This record gives sequence, C-alpha cells and structure tokens, in this order.
Amino acid sequence: MGTAETLDVWFGTTTPKDGLSKGIYHASFNTETGKLTTPELAFGIGSPGFLALHPNGKVLYCTGTIDGEPLLTALSIESGADGEKLKLINAAAIGDGGAAHLSVDQTGKALFSAQYGGGSTAMFELAEDGEILQRSDLKKHSGGSGVVGKRQDKPHAHWVGTSPDNRFVMVPDLGLDKVVIYELDLDELKLNDHGFGSVPPGGGPRHMKFHPDGKHVYVLNELALSVTVFDYDPEAGTMTAIQTIPTVTEESKTKENHSSGSEIRVHPSGKFVYSANRGHDTITAYSVDPEDGKLTLIEEEPIRGSWPRNFNLDPTGKWLIAAGRDSNTAAVFSIDQETGELTFTQHSAMVPTPICVLFSKP
Repeated sequence: MGTAETLDVWFGTTTPKDGLSKGIYHASFNTETGKLTTPELAFGIGSPGFLALHPNGKVLYCTGTIDGEPLLTALSIESGADGEKLKLINAAAIGDGGAAHLSVDQTGKALFSAQYGGGSTAMFELAEDGEILQRSDLKKHSGGSGVVGKRQDKPHAHWVGTSPDNRFVMVPDLGLDKVVIYELDLDELKLNDHGFGSVPPGGGPRHMKFHPDGKHVYVLNELALSVTVFDYDPEAGTMTAIQTIPTVTEESKTKENHSSGSEIRVHPSGKFVYSANRGHDTITAYSVDPEDGKLTLIEEEPIRGSWPRNFNLDPTGKWLIAAGRDSNTAAVFSIDQETGELTFTQHSAMVPTPICVLFSKP
C-alpha cells in the first residue's frame, strides 16, 4: 500500500427542524494518511438517512423526503473543478411510508428498500442509467414477536441486501426477531417468499453483513445489544444460528440511560467484525475464528463522539470512520491488521448529524 489513494466519502444525515444539516455531505479521504477533508454540502434534501451506490459507481441513491413526502432518490455523481457534486436524476414514492435502508442488486437492475414503519420490503426497477422506474413489488411482513413492548408488536423491516451470489434478498426485521429471506427474480422483478433465519427472542435484528467466504452471516441485534452468527448455505439460501455474543457487558450497560446497537461491518480480510453501540458510544471489535466463523471479543473502543448511528471501513481495511450523530463528528481510527484493534488517529471532521458513511471511488 505504498501509493496513496483518494476516496470519496458521502455522509447521509438526519435533518431535524432548525438543525445543522441540509442534506448529503461529501468529503475526500486519503487512504495513506487517514486524513478527511472538511465535508461540504453535496445535495440539499430532507433526512437522506441512508445511502447506496450503483454498481457502476456513478449513481448514488438515498432515502429521504422532498417537500415532506418520503421518497427514494437517484443522484448522478458529477466531477467538477470544485469537487464531487450530486445532480438529481429522479425520485420515486415508496407507497408505504419512509425507508430505513436501501440497497442495489449486484447487476444494477433493481433497487430495494426496507420500511421500518410500514414493516415491508419494496423493489424498484432501475433503468440502465440508474433512473428509478416503477415499483415492481412490495412485500408486507406480518406478525411480531411481542417480546419487547412497543418495539416488537408488529413488523419493522430495518435493512435490505442481497446474498453474495445475488440469488436471495435478506431483510432483518426488528419486530419479528427474524431475518426474512426472499428469492430474487430479476426476470419478473419480483421477490418470492423463501424462508427466514431466527435470532434469540427479544434480540431485535437491525443490520447484517456476510463474511467474505459467503458462508457466514453476522446479524446485529439492536435491542439486546448482541451479534448472532449464522452458518449460511449458499445453495439452499438458508441461515442457521450458531452463536450469539454480547456487544457490551451487562455491567457497562447499566451505567447508561439507554443503549442500542446500530451498525455492523466485516473487515475486508474476514478476520474481524465491528459493531456500534449507541448510548454506550463505542465500537466493539471481534476476531473471527477462521474455522467456524464464530466471534471472540477484542475490545470496546470509545468513538470520541456521541450516538454512533453508523460507521464504515474504507476498502483498504486500514481505517474506520465513526459517525457521531449527536456530536456532529466523523472520527477516524486506524485498524491494526494483525490484531483488529482500533486506535484513534486524533483526526475528526465536523459533519452535521451524520447517520450514514459511504465510501466510493472518484
């Protein structure tokens, strides 16, 4: 890694009334020095909480609102003399409230969104240039585990993404204590019911990621502050839970007014997994057993900010950027490639109420 590479970093935000944020922010990141430029507003829009990149790297999608209406929005990434800017392609109504998360399939033919309030998964057709075409499917989840009052009385779809082979779509549903699995039909642009993976009762699955080997899945449980590890059968598209490990100790949880899990990431090497704890305001680092994929705690690292709704690892796996929503910060940590430990680099940038961190190549 002798040569420095400059990456784009996009920040999705929440835009409360009279708040600091005006939309999506952009900064540049140097993979050699770990330095982040001062983020600047790239596109004005209401609450562009989550961002997703088209496989071609030239279109950015966001959740959010325009004139108060919840929409999915497609934006082209335009290079200019004064840096990267975003230009509106189009926006589409979901038809079932606002989206908590969105993603693009690996061929760039379909966009998916998970509706927390609606308890549903939506699928949209994409044009070749990334424009959002019609909604082709909407799957309403049903039920609720009822373990945690008010949070699990009904479905709350919280994340959506494809399996590594693009055959299945996974949706962790916080209200059901399940990861709902659909078979992806790109010819008919439909989601077909396939099955589910279960976390322990009251877990509240929020986000998930695949291991690079494609045979293990890591699901972050928001309510229980734990990670459930699954064996994944790529052929059958089935998940079997093999371990659930806490993200923070019971002792340290009792010192906080409120703590909840927010995001989970797998290191590109597959050797480490990281999860974020809001309220506790830490990133938990785990080592991955190369044989069975199970996790062992390495450390809990303070984010040097408040309320880490999101964080991300850069593609080199050398750096982690933790977004502090309530501290308006993006703090940079170096990652020890042998131990997985995080070290604060003493470098952070001001970002208004950040809740999503996304890297892309210029």
